[in-house]
Amino acid sequence: MSRLFNFSAGPAALPTEVLQQARDEMLDWHGSGMSVMEMSHRGEAYTAIAEQAEADLRELLAIPDNYKVLFLQGGASSQFSMLPMNLLRGKGKADYFNTGQWSKKAIKEASRYCKVNLVASSEAENFCTIPEAADWHFSDDAAFIHYTPNETIGGLEFDCVPSNGEVPVVADMSSTILSRPIDVSRFGAIYAGAQKNIGPAGLTIVIVRDDLIGQTIAGTPSMFDYKKQADNGSMLNTPATYGWYLAGLVFKWLKKQGGLAAMAEVNERKAAKLYAAIDNSSFYTNPVVPKYRSWMNVPFSLANTDLDAEFLRGAAEVGLLTLKGHRTVGGMRASIYNAMPEAGVDALVAYMADFEARKA
Repeated sequence: MSRLFNFSAGPAALPTEVLQQARDEMLDWHGSGMSVMEMSHRGEAYTAIAEQAEADLRELLAIPDNYKVLFLQGGASSQFSMLPMNLLRGKGKADYFNTGQWSKKAIKEASRYCKVNLVASSEAENFCTIPEAADWHFSDDAAFIHYTPNETIGGLEFDCVPSNGEVPVVADMSSTILSRPIDVSRFGAIYAGAQKNIGPAGLTIVIVRDDLIGQTIAGTPSMFDYKKQADNGSMLNTPATYGWYLAGLVFKWLKKQGGLAAMAEVNERKAAKLYAAIDNSSFYTNPVVPKYRSWMNVPFSLANTDLDAEFLRGAAEVGLLTLKGHRTVGGMRASIYNAMPEAGVDALVAYMADFEARKA
């Protein structure tokens, strides 16, 4: 059976090598006589899996020792609530950027727990740009600054880490984590749903600085308390054991590829090829201001939207799957995360050129 090219925004493609290893270990992990999904999360075998996964993630991202790494459940959306519960620390305000649909969801949820100050918003520009820094308006008394480095739906990406002195910066890196090196020390907290660049849906990674936890708001459930989770090794209850295991396999795969610096070179090259195909055509367009275009999620529209369905059918026929854009924006979207090989982007570019030649 041949593998097709899956451009889904999430759950997204996983490296074939990782899936093959998981297949080979499905019934019997390393002679244990058990599948990983059958193991006790507190047993010696699974503890070794979990600890190795965290060690590999720390190595990949060069996570400083004064940060906790949590392997949680509930998706990145659960963090929209957990962050203010944990990081307000007695303050009543937080600073948020509004640059897309996921920012809006985070803002709406945070508003239940504190006053949200909008540092900047590009909603009036249909989320096709990042407001200039001169137009940002930070608070003097914010507990933290929240932004979404990459908006999955709109394909909009920050070109910097916003900051305001010593105020902790929090980033929803669901779509960009592990796609390139980052300086974790510039952040108070980073969170990411697994189903794009880490592993299967059901697992959420939180990386949080030690000094920011342990001061939750009144009424915070124990399961939502970062410190309680950290003190229990992310095993306050039964974690997403199989997702954690698969994430560990992905981390090892990334190390074999040469780490995040090597992945960044490939990812930048893939994005450049696809944007060049769009920009050099009068048949396809991308709405995002070029300096803020995402490496990971590339939306594009056809000049004649009546051809959208035919474009998608033809793409599927040649093995290019899940290219339909998000329902809120329409058009097409190619998500080209780490697991998308460069050959997949080359195949998409060739199909786009062929379709244009036949239909323009």
